[in-house]
Amino acid sequence: MINVYIIFTEGMEAMTKLESCLLDLLKEDCRLPLEKLAIMSGASLEEVAATIENLEKRRVILRYAPVINWDLTDRERVEAMIEVKVTPQRDMGFDAVAARIYRFDEVKSVYLMSGAYDLLVLVEARTLRELASFVSAKLSTLELVTGTATSFVLKRYKEEGVIFEGEESDHRLVVSP
Repeated sequence: MINVYIIFTEGMEAMTKLESCLLDLLKEDCRLPLEKLAIMSGASLEEVAATIENLEKRRVILRYAPVINWDLTDRERVEAMIEVKVTPQRDMGFDAVAARIYRFDEVKSVYLMSGAYDLLVLVEARTLRELASFVSAKLSTLELVTGTATSFVLKRYKEEGVIFEGEESDHRLVVSP
């Protein structure tokens, strides 16, 4: 299963019906050839190619990435979700501290949250020791970080809509001539 990462920002343009359709199809499987995308969307091959290129230029589509079940590989890795409380900066809010955090190599995702903490940081390292070192030496020492709570991922059951164990039913769109 391949995943398309999509972001929306302030000042975003209204999506066309074709753009919305293509994003839905690509999110389900971004390895679909342009010819199939054209058939499934009811658009011409040229329209599909131009629309996807435009979505990439506008940074609506940021990258194409597979969803991998690392438990079935020999790669050692430790993942954690860290709840971070921070002091927002004047005139910059949480953006400046989030930018400092997401620049660390260990950080895979950063989200601004509502609720008991401000940021949710998803991190990955080769070993528990490396991850602990990141939290204690890099993250916790930032002057705007006022507290952290780390939860380690023990097992993944579902990610990006993909179930990791058992039979997964076919969720593709039915296309008939």
